[in-house]
Amino acid sequence: MAQPVVQQQDGQAPTSTCIRVVIAEGAYLMREALDRVLRGLEGIEVVGFCSESDSLMEAVERERPDAILSDIRLPSTGTGEGIQVARTLHQTHPEIGVVVLSQWFDSSCVLGLLQFGSAGCAYLLTERVTDPEQLSAAIRTVVAGGSVIDPKVVELLGRARSARMTSPLAKLTPREHEVLAELAQGKSNAAIAQSLALTKRAVEKYVNGIFTKLELASPQEVSRRVKATLLFLASVEAQPHE
Repeated sequence: MAQPVVQQQDGQAPTSTCIRVVIAEGAYLMREALDRVLRGLEGIEVVGFCSESDSLMEAVERERPDAILSDIRLPSTGTGEGIQVARTLHQTHPEIGVVVLSQWFDSSCVLGLLQFGSAGCAYLLTERVTDPEQLSAAIRTVVAGGSVIDPKVVELLGRARSARMTSPLAKLTPREHEVLAELAQGKSNAAIAQSLALTKRAVEKYVNGIFTKLELASPQEVSRRVKATLLFLASVEAQPHE
């Protein structure tokens, strides 16, 4: 099974207490489904429900949750209010992780979510609700300050990127593409070395080569790893829907 792109930051999710989650979903049946899934997960506690953005912001102030699980299209506009709420929380409550659920892939929404930083944000397709393990992992990752991108989204972006021969990714060798794919899953150099049967020193060489070819000059290792992954998103003008 494909795994989501995960980028870990230095923070750590709470371990001694439950992760407190507020569910923001306009459809009653989906709210109930999300509630049942989350209540079945160890270490996660649902502390509130909202059906639109205004009540969600009120719940944030009232409950002070660790994470928000929100539909991308909240009433009343039915467009991208979930993204707007995520961006607002990123500025006003950066300590709160946000997982945005969408029924389909919308490249503009992904870019809107990550425009002001990827830390503490996740973009998942709604079908992931049927996989409690991935949903739980996404919540824990954003609470720890990391980011998650749905694997199907990455697949679509990868197809589009491979078709653009002018892309910086076209400069990478097949082995560098393999290393980048591993790096995009949030793996350390040691883990990549084990997965690809390489030495750690060889992996470091490939990673540095990737950063150079993609012109990622940031001195911060985590920042460069995030940028390498989000390069899939940054230069995509329009993507097909599935």
